[in-house]
Amino acid sequence: MKKYNSLLLLGLICFSPIIASAHVKWFTEKEPEKVPIEQILSIEFIVLSLLIALFLALLSQFIPQLMKIPGVAKIDMKLDGFRKYSRYILKYGTALSFILQVVNGTMFAPEFTIHHNWQTILMWAIIVLLLIPHHLATKLASVFMFGLFIHIWGYSGWFHMLDYGFYIAIIGVLMVEKTKLDTVAFPFLYLGTGLSLCWVAVEKWVYPMMTIDIIHRHNVPTFGFAPELFIVLSAFIEFVVGYLLVVGILNRVLAVALTILFTLTTLIFGYTEVVGHAMIHIVLLIFIIEGVSFYYPPVKMHKTRLDQMIFVFLNFLFVLSTFLLIYYRFA
Repeated sequence: MKKYNSLLLLGLICFSPIIASAHVKWFTEKEPEKVPIEQILSIEFIVLSLLIALFLALLSQFIPQLMKIPGVAKIDMKLDGFRKYSRYILKYGTALSFILQVVNGTMFAPEFTIHHNWQTILMWAIIVLLLIPHHLATKLASVFMFGLFIHIWGYSGWFHMLDYGFYIAIIGVLMVEKTKLDTVAFPFLYLGTGLSLCWVAVEKWVYPMMTIDIIHRHNVPTFGFAPELFIVLSAFIEFVVGYLLVVGILNRVLAVALTILFTLTTLIFGYTEVVGHAMIHIVLLIFIIEGVSFYYPPVKMHKTRLDQMIFVFLNFLFVLSTFLLIYYRFA
């Protein structure tokens, strides 16, 4: 069993660079060109979908064995001790991320440029309020963040802003601090981040030429795969990571793997990557600390191993189909 766990960890880290161009809009000037649905639903795509669904079903039964690896339980207990700092990390980490953004002349993401003085003022107001150690200031900052997000949503479109749905989750966590909804805040953060990753992954299937342009422009290694197949695989890896965050499987390991990934991709994409993924780094750090302490994974609704495996297998295929069809319909 330890052999399988070691292979799992190695696989996550080794294949993680496939996700290097997570937000393709930041690094290409090529216009999005939707490919036919028949091209997306190739034999390779369908076979990979079934194999991954089967792999995830088996994975759900291997997770408890991770705690039996020497040293893992000790590390787990050590990380548990940092949970009391999670909210402070989110609050001050968000302030740090916004500082990087406003200095870069952007809001929320590198593609949303600041055009007016009031936007700069509002960004700095959010930063100052987040740095004030009082929950009322944090709530006011979250209100300003939500207003600015809605403003950008107004001219970018709701479909585009779904790429950054995790910001809604962050705003929600900050807004409900010290209220009756406080207990559901971090599960909402898991859900929002996982769904955002799934949504962004589908973009690579629907608009593959944008990612191909990035591969050629930045000399992204494809590890011997043809660029077209490489894109399909990269999107699947990213989609699986988002899905696992939602269903509550292996969250600490995923957070560590993604943190390593986003650090390595700065070597390819530079400062834009730092600014764009700073907020994601903060969220992943919280996932590393928290694990699933506050989250009742949906897979746990089913008691027997067979039921859990069937749930994960069918649920993955359902979620994959739903995301792909909705994205393709409205893209």
